[in-house]
Amino acid sequence: MEEIAVGKLVIQRSKFYAHVYKLAPGDGDEEIKLVLKEHRRKYKKANHHCWAACFGGGEEWKDDGEVGHPGKVMLEVLKKEGLDSHLLVVSRIFGGVKLGVGGVSRAFRSAAEGVVDQVVDETKE
Repeated sequence: MEEIAVGKLVIQRSKFYAHVYKLAPGDGDEEIKLVLKEHRRKYKKANHHCWAACFGGGEEWKDDGEVGHPGKVMLEVLKKEGLDSHLLVVSRIFGGVKLGVGGVSRAFRSAAEGVVDQVVDETKE
């Protein structure tokens, strides 16, 4: 699995670190678990590591206990851009200001769109 884009978004002091990975044929749950383990190590202060993946004709997403179903929102971003065989992970470090359910969803969507735009722009070049 290859990391192909990284982004950061700050909203009301919360930091959202977004990463996109290109999945190789045969990559699945075990490879995703390894990536999440690395994110938990890299972003130790993050309480939530939400993710979405499209691979092998299937799709999965997890909210990691965050409100607003950010995993599902991130999956919509991948599907909208036609990124199959990709994994999108966004880790949130809470900044002390509650964003509310809608605010959390919008923040994760913005972080996801920002990093996915990098991937889409590179494929157009």
